[in-house]
Amino acid sequence: MRTVILALAAGAALAACSPKAPQPQSSVAVTEAWCRPTSEGALTAACYLTLTATADDRLTAVATPLAERGEIHAMDMTDGVMRMRKLDDGVKLPAGTAVSLRPGAEHLMLIGPRQPLKEGESIGLTLSFAKAPAQQVEAPVHVAPPAAGDAMGGMDHSGGHH
Repeated sequence: MRTVILALAAGAALAACSPKAPQPQSSVAVTEAWCRPTSEGALTAACYLTLTATADDRLTAVATPLAERGEIHAMDMTDGVMRMRKLDDGVKLPAGTAVSLRPGAEHLMLIGPRQPLKEGESIGLTLSFAKAPAQQVEAPVHVAPPAAGDAMGGMDHSGGHH
């Protein structure tokens, strides 16, 4: 009996000492952020960006002081009709995979903008994730998607794509 108790105690001590596999801390790189301009009195505004997580994660929310609320939406074709729906569970971000939120697909929707979004301005967005810390992003307002490398500043713009 004493041998069994010692074996159990040794097993418990060993289990307590062995470190659990650490969960990878996720971080998310945000690139190509931009929003479409809106007119006076617009009820919504759309913003787009590309997210790349270092570990499996999920974009769960977006917020800005410039709108009543932010939502994550998807657009898809159903029976030849373009439909938009809110993604209550957010958007999956598989580790190491660039996930583009873009026109005609998943995107950020700002509901009840407090003022028009004007070309040349920037919109501050707060992105929330399931694992990674929340992140502040500045999204320039453009009529069309920015050329690759334009949205996050500090990149070489001498490539002549303008």
